Amino acid sequence: MGDAIVHVEIPVTNLEKAKEFYSKVFGWKIYEKAGFTLFESGAPIGGSFNKVDKVKGDGCLLYIAVDDIEKKLKEIEQASGKVLRRKTEILGEGWDALFEDVFGNVFYLFTPRKKTA
Repeated sequence: MGDAIVHVEIPVTNLEKAKEFYSKVFGWKIYEKAGFTLFESGAPIGGSFNKVDKVKGDGCLLYIAVDDIEKKLKEIEQASGKVLRRKTEILGEGWDALFEDVFGNVFYLFTPRKKTA
């Protein structure tokens, strides 16, 4: 096993608003410990490298696995998030969509294609 990502920090300007958004939309367990507001998403973290000519923005993008992208996008909008790109097929792999949380952080949603035997 290679070196793994073990912790992600999502920048927010309002902890209570962050707790409400992420627990409501994704069902993440959020709790306080040692002066920190922590979350558990229920899955190990993984990712990929995307080759680009120039790195733009403030950092890397995170993909959040969901069962139903369209349903999740509606929940994001209802929680005052913003859809930046609707559900798009990733040939042979599944689908993704791009959204912005209530703080301006940008994330992807991802649903893998079901593999057939």
